[in-house]
Amino acid sequence: MFPQGGPGVALLLLRISVVAFLSIAIFNYNGAYYRIVFAAIVLVSISLVIGFLTPFLCWVAAAFVIGKMLINPQASSIFCIIALANIAALGLLGPGAYSVDSKLLGRRRVTVVRPRNSSQSF
Repeated sequence: MFPQGGPGVALLLLRISVVAFLSIAIFNYNGAYYRIVFAAIVLVSISLVIGFLTPFLCWVAAAFVIGKMLINPQASSIFCIIALANIAALGLLGPGAYSVDSKLLGRRRVTVVRPRNSSQSF
């Protein structure tokens, strides 16, 4: 879940690209509650750059982009599709080794073992 080396750097760049799309979207936003939406997107962007709560914040970012598409149909659909693709990729791949999530959660190996039932004979 937390690849290092080249893949970790690629995930860092993917997190930065999601933030770039969010920043472009917020500067083109002119709806109601601008200051609240701006503060929320800045908080989400900072958290994504440092890699904190990445899977959850990808859902929040996707909801913002989908909301932008629904509220403003004149918005660039190509821009929104690329932003959603980046957000989905980041949400599915995880934050990478160079993130706060990797320091908090660390690498874990989970081994699933079926319990042996002594009453069954083979």
